[in-house]
Amino acid sequence: MAKYEGMLAETVLINGHNGDQIDAYLARPLGGNPVGAVVLIHHMPGWDEASKEMARKLAYNGFATISPNLHFRQGQATPQDNSASIRDAGGMPDDRTMADVQAAIDYLRTLPYTNGKVGIIGFCSGGRQVVLGACTLEGVDAAVNCWGGGVTPRDSEPPTPAMPKSPIDFISYLSCPLLGLFGNDDARPSPEEVNVLEAALKANNKTYEFHRYDNAGHGFFAVDRPSYAQEAAVAGWGEALAWFNKYLGGGAGANGQGAAQVPTTARA
Repeated sequence: MAKYEGMLAETVLINGHNGDQIDAYLARPLGGNPVGAVVLIHHMPGWDEASKEMARKLAYNGFATISPNLHFRQGQATPQDNSASIRDAGGMPDDRTMADVQAAIDYLRTLPYTNGKVGIIGFCSGGRQVVLGACTLEGVDAAVNCWGGGVTPRDSEPPTPAMPKSPIDFISYLSCPLLGLFGNDDARPSPEEVNVLEAALKANNKTYEFHRYDNAGHGFFAVDRPSYAQEAAVAGWGEALAWFNKYLGGGAGANGQGAAQVPTTARA
């Protein structure tokens, strides 16, 4: 007899920065024991279909996953319009974003079907915010940075009031294991920028693992964009799921029916 498979995905409300009530997309497996939980920080294209699909992928693999709409305050008609207005305003304010992500972490811990461990994963600008959150937020048990740009400073991108410091400035405060997934053809972050981040992690004796993929650029998980790199995406998803299984526990895999089976490779 086939094992039971079930999933619930819905929009919920959480209280974010300054108590603002914001939308969040919650996907979770049904059945089984308490599971690990993940906050998915969406990319700059916004709180879009692709972000929600990835939340469901994590839920299918056994993790209760929430993705807060970090652009909701823009009030535009589409995620793309919200993103454009964010860029025009000088970027996402770090203090507001971190407060929203902290609210999502705290919300997950109130759910009766989670085991109390929470990870964070983010893509593009969300990868930058993952590094910042892993260094500054409370209660992060594991982090996955997917090609986060702007983690290290660039002369061409001076600090702004919204983003006054680079996340690497806080790296000594990193409080959890960090996984990094990067394409060697990416320009932001470039391989050289990834090297700078890795050197800082080594210098501060942090637990981390980096995987770098040839023939992959920015956004190589994105099946709906030309940037999709199938081989790198399959391998990268395997590393992310293995990371969360290792550090969050309770990852049920296939909707609550035992640990997810994912490939692993050696530490970079």
